[in-house]
Amino acid sequence: MALSMDLRTRLLAAVDSGSSCRAAADRFGVAPSTAVRWRAQQRETGDIAPKPRGGDMRSRRMEERAADILAIWEERRDITLEELRLALADKGMVVSVAGLHRFFVRRGLTRKKRQAMR
Repeated sequence: MALSMDLRTRLLAAVDSGSSCRAAADRFGVAPSTAVRWRAQQRETGDIAPKPRGGDMRSRRMEERAADILAIWEERRDITLEELRLALADKGMVVSVAGLHRFFVRRGLTRKKRQAMR
């Protein structure tokens, strides 16, 4: 569960006015480690907003090898994602079928065989 910006603001205002992180955490009902983390973020970045949550954390690795992926796909447009995954594994690249699917979706490329047969 994400905690509100209002809570962050009030807790950090209490710390700024002299409370310890532990005392402010007790007062506002959060873990002391949370108060310490928020205070450290405030000191380091000057910002108290939470970092983005979720999303794709690994596509960078796949994007670095996009030329390899697209080269194999260009050779055999009717290749299945599993076959493509195995071909990439032969080149030392470990990827999932779902990761390959997202790779093609990001580029707007269809993987349907009916399209390749036209």
